[in-house]
Amino acid sequence: MKKKVLLGICGGIAAYKCCELVRLLKKAGHQVNVVMTQAATDFVSPTTFQALSGEPVLLDTHDGLSGNGMAHINLSRQADVMLIAPASANTLAKIAHGMADNLLTTLASARSCPLAVAPAMNVQMWNNPANQRNLALLRQDRVQILGPADGEQACGEVGSGRMLEAVELAELLADVWTVPLLSGKRVLITAGATFEAIDPVRGITNISSGQMGMALARACRAAGASVSLVYGQIQTPLAAGMAFAEQVSSADEMLAAVQRLLPHQDVFIAVAAVADYKVRNRSEHKLKKQAGQKVPVIELTENPDILATVAGRPDAPFCVGFAAESEHVLEHARAKRLKKGVPLLVANEVSQAMGKATNQVILLDDEQETVLPQMSKDDTAIAIIERLAQLLVQR
Repeated sequence: MKKKVLLGICGGIAAYKCCELVRLLKKAGHQVNVVMTQAATDFVSPTTFQALSGEPVLLDTHDGLSGNGMAHINLSRQADVMLIAPASANTLAKIAHGMADNLLTTLASARSCPLAVAPAMNVQMWNNPANQRNLALLRQDRVQILGPADGEQACGEVGSGRMLEAVELAELLADVWTVPLLSGKRVLITAGATFEAIDPVRGITNISSGQMGMALARACRAAGASVSLVYGQIQTPLAAGMAFAEQVSSADEMLAAVQRLLPHQDVFIAVAAVADYKVRNRSEHKLKKQAGQKVPVIELTENPDILATVAGRPDAPFCVGFAAESEHVLEHARAKRLKKGVPLLVANEVSQAMGKATNQVILLDDEQETVLPQMSKDDTAIAIIERLAQLLVQR
């Protein structure tokens, strides 16, 4: 979903991260208008942001580029969301107390769109009681606080206050405009491919990239859920903003992690591509090929069925399963949903999904079967969550 983003940049060394942020937002198809404080121009030039955004950069309330002189009204009415990054302690204090002494703070005061801020400051400034009081006021006014992160700071100290990375901000910004369909819900998701060892260096796995699982984790988080993630091998970045995340290897490890986290979860989404079989006669040492030696025989035994195990519990959360089939997709999906007793199952064809950035799925539940068009996995995840939210209301 393409949006008009109003990006305010304060003075601080973290301003350099906004160059990448603008690039990522533009790459995602969003329109980005940049407003800079005078202090911000000491770190990155307005020309840089104009080149990256393709839009004029505004610096103060008297900027001639603002047309009728009402930039604080025009820009805020046109934007879908406003983000201030980096947000200095000074600007946060001004906004918290309704001060409007430059274009950026005036925009924040006059806006009609949601506001998010990404604080960036020294750890002592972050922990300063006055700063924390200002942040509390902002939260009361429904301003979303993104970050900060912990780590080494430009001043050499270590602690809270680092601005989130550009890729994290670009991802978390979707939370600001997304309808909180899963507000207050706790969601547990499995993602990625499991790995069943044959010996210390070889194993049985599959081509799952983990993209669908991460897309669902992002969609659930954006919809207001607290998301816990158990994942295997992935070839995609880990979703940001998870309440909890743990990487495992085998199906047995994944089941153990799921069972440990399951209490008090409202929804369980089993997206992981779990190997059906594991090696019974796993070798403790690397299998060596030697002249005249017989080819080793690998004995397989069934892995636990994680989805069926969870769905079969008397205290089972609402379960969402996935069926990746190579043929007769709908027929196999219907049978799988009934066999495992899950209220919602997402079916797709392996060749159209695994390892790819797009997906084309069918949603099966007690009421209907919905065929979704081929689209990005992020858009597919949003559609799945919309149906999930409808079913949870009816439950």
